[in-house]
Amino acid sequence: MTQKPVRLAIIGLGMASKPHLAALKQLAPDIEVGGVFARSPERRSEIAQIFGWPAFESLEAICESDVDGAVVITPPNARREIVAALAAAGKAVLMEKPVERDLARAIELVEICEAANTPLGMVLQHRFRVGAETLTKHIANGAAGEIHMARVSLPWWRDQSYYDAPGRGTFAVDGGGVLLTQAIHVLDLMLSLVGPAARVAALCGTTRLHQMEAEDFATAGLVFANGAHGAVTATTASFPGFAESLELDCEHGSFRLKAGELSIDWRDGRSETVGEVTGTGGGSDPMDFPCDWHRDLIADFADALRNNRPPRVTGRAALEVHRLIDAIERSNREGRCIQLEGAS
Repeated sequence: MTQKPVRLAIIGLGMASKPHLAALKQLAPDIEVGGVFARSPERRSEIAQIFGWPAFESLEAICESDVDGAVVITPPNARREIVAALAAAGKAVLMEKPVERDLARAIELVEICEAANTPLGMVLQHRFRVGAETLTKHIANGAAGEIHMARVSLPWWRDQSYYDAPGRGTFAVDGGGVLLTQAIHVLDLMLSLVGPAARVAALCGTTRLHQMEAEDFATAGLVFANGAHGAVTATTASFPGFAESLELDCEHGSFRLKAGELSIDWRDGRSETVGEVTGTGGGSDPMDFPCDWHRDLIADFADALRNNRPPRVTGRAALEVHRLIDAIERSNREGRCIQLEGAS
């Protein structure tokens, strides 16, 4: 007996929707697209015709429809009204990162969904890469042993034309720069493996390569709640853009995840490689990466709805990376080490 398809609406059809649309096409018929919606009638009509999906005329029409939930791919400043309406209508929400423009707004949005008992999943798809999933298993089953150090490097590039788009790289629309828009993925993955940060000392700034309001460079030293130490460097001013990496130095080996490929050097002399190098969107084309990770994340979200369980990346879980980014930004502004709330 075949299971009933999960029906999802798509809200927001800008640049970030590209991997979502491709992934949902691959996920048919287990997941059906009940309709697409964007503020521009021309854009939603165009996408509806290309993919053969219906188009919704309004947010209200989505809330009144028979869809089980919606994939929200709007800019961060256009989320609250949409999510509140969906939650009130009992529609599950899968939302593109970040949760909101800052930590306080992100907490408020998560609490709106929790108060309505509405599932909220986040698109932090780097957790679904093959190399990342293998690394997660080695950490979870104890094979790696204790984590002693974590290092993140994100040497990406964005041309000035990227930031010339209205609202791009501003606090009012994006909520920030390289941290919240680009580095959030690898920072979220790091926290999912190492656990929350306890102390942060950071510097952020805008290089002379860009004209923008928010930061295009950030670096931070970290101490995690479990005692591990860490370092983060992220920028969109490294031409022509290079693959991001996450390195963990552990009790039983060292693990390097770069552009989806995991390299392991075990202390007993073994070496192995898992996954493969793929596009990351770190160069001139921000969308230069496959849709596989989005596909697996969306499939997990649909399965969570079918089986009445939380998705693998919930809105509540995503608040951890927001807390870290907030601490990095505060450390830079205040010129001091920040002790994160609740950390010993």
